[in-house]
Amino acid sequence: MSVIHADQYPQPAGLYIHIPFCVTKCGYCSFTSYPCAGAPPRDYLAAVLKQAELMAAHPMVRDRCFGTIFIGGGTPTIYDGGELAHLLQNCLGLFRFASAPEITVEANPNTVDANKLQELREAGVNRLSIGVQAFSDRLLQKIHRSHTLNDALLAVKMARQAGFDNLNLDLIYGLPEQDLFDWQESITLALAQRPEHLSLYGLSVEEGTPFARLAERGELSLPDEDTVLRMESFAYGQLAQAGLSRYEISNFANPANRCRHNENYWRNGNYLGLGAAAVSCFEHLRFRQVAEPGKFVKLINAGQPPFVEVECLPPGAAFRETVIMALRMLGGIAVAELAERFGVTPQDYYGRIFIRLQEQGLLEVEEGFLRLTAKALPFANQVLAELV
Repeated sequence: MSVIHADQYPQPAGLYIHIPFCVTKCGYCSFTSYPCAGAPPRDYLAAVLKQAELMAAHPMVRDRCFGTIFIGGGTPTIYDGGELAHLLQNCLGLFRFASAPEITVEANPNTVDANKLQELREAGVNRLSIGVQAFSDRLLQKIHRSHTLNDALLAVKMARQAGFDNLNLDLIYGLPEQDLFDWQESITLALAQRPEHLSLYGLSVEEGTPFARLAERGELSLPDEDTVLRMESFAYGQLAQAGLSRYEISNFANPANRCRHNENYWRNGNYLGLGAAAVSCFEHLRFRQVAEPGKFVKLINAGQPPFVEVECLPPGAAFRETVIMALRMLGGIAVAELAERFGVTPQDYYGRIFIRLQEQGLLEVEEGFLRLTAKALPFANQVLAELV
């Protein structure tokens, strides 16, 4: 790994690697992922590594400092630990990194064992994100997860034994046939694992998913709005008591264990994406790659660029996107930073919209930082839509 001092590059970029394969496709999932019955294709990882080699030499990338790596999916741990370690170690050698980079791998509970976790830890992975979603076998079956409650508990135990001391658990609330007691049980069991980070997502029924088709037929039984609000209230209270602070709309952590990779996204920073469907963004130039893994492999092996869409955000769009992304974080964003980056303040840009949201008690500027108020958080998406 080539290490440089962070002050040479005050805002390190993030490196994202997409693994688009899963054991099964969950009923709610709208991400670019494909069920893989047998062994995942080896030529895919080889193509990702080849792309990494090409991009490391690209003028847009070669002199940049990276501060994080995030291997996500899909389910990266559908691959062997040695294969993922090989990919990671090559990337660490190809790109320039600030000291002590954060390196995250996403995992599903039934795709890890003690050896695989040990291989990942020895390869430099220092943050593990486990997609539990629910500590209930009944609910896991309802949402088409391939693991069990015991699988989840065992995965956490093995991760601790492998030396992971920065552990995130993903949970979803508002699931079909989930009641308040189910959610209370999941939160209690999650906190019993003493995770350093928790991500809590309200179920969103996305177009094109199996859940959307069930909903169209009236066959999706979801908890009512009042129950969902009570779920949120219970979770937020329990996490606060456990010392996990809410630092983003859906994310809670010990102060030292915020996800630096995602914070870079929310600050609209620079990042490089490798693999099918991955997105890269540098100075508001964004490019997206083909979503189908087989096509991605063919293009890379043929020496052709895998990009399917390139977009250059004009200053106004970049400003709005930066504001909206930053307001997902409870700390918000410094008004002076926006003025320095874009030459305009939110007050001047949004005018009457800003004044109205401020008068309604939904936006505030405190000690120079623009943020959503506590009143706005329960319906943050509606507030942010006003700023698009």
